Amino acid sequence: MHTVSIENCPSYSQNDVKVALENSFKNLGGLEKYIKKGQRVFLKANLLKKNRPDDAVTTHPSIVEAVANAIKAIGAMPIIGDSPAGPFSQRALKAIYESTGMIDVAARTGAELNYDTEEVLVKIPDGKIIKQATFMKALMECDAIVSMPKLKTHGLTVYTGAVKNQFGAIPGLVKAGYHLSMPDVKDFSDMLIDINTILKPVLTVMDAVVAMEGNGPSAGHPKKVGLIISSDDVFALDTVATSIIGLKNQDVPTVFMAQRRDLGRIEDIKITGINVEDAKIDDFDIPTLRGFSVTEKIPPFLSRYLDRHVKPYPIFHHDTCKSCGICVSNCPPKALKMVENKPVVDLKACIRCFCCQELCPHKAVSIKKPSIAKLFYR
Repeated sequence: MHTVSIENCPSYSQNDVKVALENSFKNLGGLEKYIKKGQRVFLKANLLKKNRPDDAVTTHPSIVEAVANAIKAIGAMPIIGDSPAGPFSQRALKAIYESTGMIDVAARTGAELNYDTEEVLVKIPDGKIIKQATFMKALMECDAIVSMPKLKTHGLTVYTGAVKNQFGAIPGLVKAGYHLSMPDVKDFSDMLIDINTILKPVLTVMDAVVAMEGNGPSAGHPKKVGLIISSDDVFALDTVATSIIGLKNQDVPTVFMAQRRDLGRIEDIKITGINVEDAKIDDFDIPTLRGFSVTEKIPPFLSRYLDRHVKPYPIFHHDTCKSCGICVSNCPPKALKMVENKPVVDLKACIRCFCCQELCPHKAVSIKKPSIAKLFYR
């Protein structure tokens, strides 16, 4: 049995966050149950790219600061970090730490910022899709991991939360290889589940104070939710968090595929704090659902046809585009090229990972759903 705590947090003020976290930790049996004096604890925030905290793209610094202070009070050392998209370099990390407010958090709390860019190959003996993976060495060498995801929508996986946040443990450009080798969302989701079975954060603290709805995970709109959701299990947290924003298990591939492995089943979850029904958001804007639970039931040859001709695809708004080329340089299948200084996509090569939409700093990429797709996607 795993526990999920839902606590109201009306703002990012340190007082509101501190009270919500104190209640959350109490609901979970106390922070000392998970963190011990003298440990080095990796705070795996969602630091996708260089965004300001108010953009609702990254984990808010107020929550990272409060968790870091709580860990320091126990006598442990928090190490703040992530491996964002793009090059995994000290220069890139410094720029992201600065824009997301993490440099200030480290200065105020005495927490460390991770600048170690070494990688380590780790065996995943019980993996269904992968039997090994490359992770950040700094994360793997810590005594404990506290995952700190942001509640957001996502073009590929519909929702990104606790399970998807751990993909950031894979160094920068290495992520592209996983997208390329696993273009099917079911396989990609199973891969995410595999890496979570080996990483196993001792705690997950989700920033759902201001979430992102719509064209997430970076081009959507901030949405006030007013919650901090915490758990001792990533799969349990995602099961509860997705229900709060109106998603069913079969709508979210990471949740659906996890429950096929008996992970995150609602009957195995104890919910504490406020009532889940009181926490639900009725008007949360969800992106196009991919319909994977429908298409997996049809013959493979027809499924492949639907993948080519029916499923959503990226479109590029050249009037908004600044010709920075980030989408082109980060496209896993190299399906993008610059034509007259603007990105153009080869849809035959496109694997619909939507990394282009995720990483565009100017919100110049959106996802188009063909009219016929309404028969298979909603």
